[in-house]
Amino acid sequence: MASSPDATASNGSTPETPESGSAADGQDRRGRVRLRRAAVMAVPATVVAAGLMIATAQGALGVQFAISGMPFTVTATELNGTGFEQFGGLDNMADDSPNAGDTGGQVLIVTSAIKNATLDHLCQSVDLGGTNLLITAGSGSDKVQATDLTTDSTELSGNASFNNIEIGNDASTLDKAGVQGPKGVFSQQADTVRIANLRQTNYATTAGVFKLPGLKLRFSDTGC
Repeated sequence: MASSPDATASNGSTPETPESGSAADGQDRRGRVRLRRAAVMAVPATVVAAGLMIATAQGALGVQFAISGMPFTVTATELNGTGFEQFGGLDNMADDSPNAGDTGGQVLIVTSAIKNATLDHLCQSVDLGGTNLLITAGSGSDKVQATDLTTDSTELSGNASFNNIEIGNDASTLDKAGVQGPKGVFSQQADTVRIANLRQTNYATTAGVFKLPGLKLRFSDTGC
């Protein structure tokens, strides 16, 4: 006589349990994806708590190239900008990049955008191993000017002030700098931003227009 559904349940059998580890592997992969997404969403919140801000952006106008994986330092005595946005993101290196290490070729970064920016005494340096490639500009009366400025950063510091800041926006709804981030990602934006004694570690920078008065490029024993 065939067993009833009740009798089958009372036997403690679990026909839903898979016979192989494929489902468990899938759950592991989904878990890793959720953790990475959570990390991306948490980055700007950490930056807000630390009070460290600067220009970066990734989206319609953002970084569209494979990064080298070599970080570079940027400093300025003062940055002033109109139209500021910021949210979390991931940058990707080229396949089999020698700089990937154990990162899988990805770098978790804070992405931001400034529609129009000026910078005093800009310095940028990259450590090439034993020497630094050093770029300076805007040290005279003329300031460095940029439009649609985008940078992807892992470290930012300075004394920042904002006008009409909004914190906690969905990144896909940002409208101050013309860049939108991924839907569901934490973000912030402001009408204006000022940062004194700016210092940041970047992996990428782009700009629609970048004017560098008094540009000097050279090798140096020290960086910025």
